[in-house]
Amino acid sequence: MWVSKSDFSGSIGKCFTLMCKNDSAQFIISAIDFYEKTLGYAVPDFLLPEGLMKVSVNLLEILTTDEYAHEKEAFKHWIEDLGEYEKVILKRYISEERIDIEPTADGVYYIKQQAGTGEIVTVGDTISIHYEGFFLNGKFFDSTRQRDEPLQFVYGQQWQVIPGIDKAIGYMRKHEKGLVIIPSEMAFGADGSVYSIVPPFTSVVFEIELLDVKNAK
Repeated sequence: MWVSKSDFSGSIGKCFTLMCKNDSAQFIISAIDFYEKTLGYAVPDFLLPEGLMKVSVNLLEILTTDEYAHEKEAFKHWIEDLGEYEKVILKRYISEERIDIEPTADGVYYIKQQAGTGEIVTVGDTISIHYEGFFLNGKFFDSTRQRDEPLQFVYGQQWQVIPGIDKAIGYMRKHEKGLVIIPSEMAFGADGSVYSIVPPFTSVVFEIELLDVKNAK
């Protein structure tokens, strides 16, 4: 983590300035300061925004500004190689699963599993979906079904779902079920997902059920 002079009082960055290499320490910090000010994310539901967090830190290494810049450049090249590796893994998965449909221009594969009824979803429709997300090795990472909380949103608005899911829904009708295979550039990209649940440059698979469609008109 980069520690700058602009870190505010009580930030996790300021905590690091109290430590030396190989130190171990625990800090009590504000949940809302950590998530909203430091990470730029909303406080998770399992924490109270006004609550406090206990953070355990093992300080393994301290780099100068020049050393950090060098490490960052090396990491950038490693990430580029990782992107190429993802393409190899995705191609192997498509072959092993014997998927013979053509992807969209964005590289998204949509496989209809159960036909729906009515009109195809259009921009502005309010829709409700269930989804389950998996890695290519079959390992599960997210599910609205397990939470029993369908996701409802206005189709076509930015930041509602990842682009690959948005693309797949554009082929669907009410009550339709489908499987969508999504490369990272249409999923969580070079940064990965929030809280690093999905790593950078990782293709994913989603099972989607379109529960309801309310036409924009």
